[in-house]
Parts: sequence; C-alpha cells; structure tokens
Amino acid sequence: MAKYIVKRVILAIITLFLICFITFFLMNAIPGGPFNGEKAKSEAVMAALNAKYGLDKPVGVQFINYMKNLLHGDFGVSLKTQRDIATTIRESFKVSAKIGGIAVVVALIFGIILGAVAALNRNKWPDHVIIFFVTLFTAMPSFVAASFLLLIFCIQLQWVPVWSTEHPSYVLPVIALSLSPMAYITRLTKTSMLDVLGQDYIRTARAKGVRPTKVIFVHALRNALIPVITYVGPLIASILTGSLVVEKIFTIGGLGSKFVDSITNRDYPMIMGTTIFLAFIMVLMNLISDLVYKLVDPRIQLD
Repeated sequence: MAKYIVKRVILAIITLFLICFITFFLMNAIPGGPFNGEKAKSEAVMAALNAKYGLDKPVGVQFINYMKNLLHGDFGVSLKTQRDIATTIRESFKVSAKIGGIAVVVALIFGIILGAVAALNRNKWPDHVIIFFVTLFTAMPSFVAASFLLLIFCIQLQWVPVWSTEHPSYVLPVIALSLSPMAYITRLTKTSMLDVLGQDYIRTARAKGVRPTKVIFVHALRNALIPVITYVGPLIASILTGSLVVEKIFTIGGLGSKFVDSITNRDYPMIMGTTIFLAFIMVLMNLISDLVYKLVDPRIQLD
C-alpha cells in the first residue's frame, strides 16, 4: 500500500507539472494579451504594464519564473482585480465546495436507492419509470437543467428565490448539479446489482434461508457498490470543477465563475491558479477513490 501511494504521488506531481506546462504555453500562444481591451492603450503604457508583470520576457523565462514562485506557494496576483489569487481561490472555493458537496451526497443517495429499486423490480413498471427519467437526465446537460429550473421555479412559479449572498438558496443549484451524476449512478448500481444477484454466493445464501433483506443489503448491495465507489472520486472532482456554467447561470460567486471570468479577461495568473487547483482536486479524488476501493474489497491488489 505504501509503495503504491508513493508511486501515485510521484505520478500526480508529474501530471500537475504537465498540466502547468501545457496550460501556460497554450495560453500564451493565443494572439492578444491581458491588457488588450476595447480602449486602446499607447505603446508606452503597454510596455510598462508588460514589464511590471514580467510579460515582456520570453515565454520560457516566464514559465520558469512562475514555477519558482509556485513552489513557494505564490500563485501571484490577478491582473484585473489586483487581488491575491490564493485568497480568491480559498474564498470562492468555499461556495463551490458547499454546493458541490451537497450535490454529491444527493446524487449518491438517490442514485443508489433508485438503482437498487430498478434492479429488484427488473422489467416491472418501477424499473421502466426509473430508466425513463434516468435516460432523460443523462441526456440533459447541467446548464440546460439549470436554465429550466431557474425559469420554472424562480421566474414562473416563484417558489424558490433567486440566489443572493445575503440569503443563499442552494436548492436549485444542487438539483441542477446532481441530476446527471445521479442518473449515471442509478444505471451503474442497477447493472452491478443485477450482476451480483446472479452470483452463486447469493443463490447459496437464499438456499440457506438467509433473510431477503440481509441478502440484499449485506451480500448484494455491498458488492454492487464497488463500481460506484470507483466513480465517486471522479464524480466529486467533476462536480467541483464542472460547476462553472451552473454557477454562472445562478450568479453564484464560486470558483467556477472566477475561472470563466479569468478566461474572458485573459487574466493569465488567475487562469493558471484555478487550473492548477482544479487539476489538484481531480488527481487527489482519484487517489482517494483507489484507496477506498481497496478498503471496501481487500481482494483487490494495488500495484
């Protein structure tokens, strides 16, 4: 286990470095710059701004300087707001993490329950109804669901207030973020549950007279959740890093909206900071998922 963790940590460091390298050079390869706006600036002003932020140096030198600062925990300052990027990420991520965390819990609970119900009622009307809505939610992107929810429940029916920092309402953003992963977990749980229910040890347990509830919840569901656990790590990362459009629709001041704004404004340090942070979350969640996978099923060998 220790050898595997060390190996994965080394691979994670290499992955993050490659993400930094690719993002930095692709970002600088795009024509234009962060100070090109609607109001034209003189050449002297542009030269002074580029010199102040080190953008007048070759791209390779800029990358080396950035990585040196990054190793000391310095993400730099935003070229647009002049705020410390680490502070901005920390404050914005609190909002994104809260909404994303609730969405993950909702997706897991309802996905596992619906998947188990569909498997236990295979080819019956509960199965057909669940699969119909699961297919619908799978085909519906989160930003489309968010737009419909906002239009119907906020504007038309006025059941849920529009998001505000003073009185935040997490209901609609959580639903919009959880629908698609909940649908995937439902299908995953159903498929895995059907496979487990056909195994010999399940038939043996039933032949011995084990209570049906114990067969389902202790023997069947526990083993059926192994593929779901594998998906939990990427799910958490994808919700935390993929909520940018939903945050924009509901005007939530989370990390996703800051990431979108940084791309629109060509704010190079902010783009790099948010990209590295989100990539770190993705790598970390995958590692945790593998370790939990091992704890749930000790038969699995991690090489």
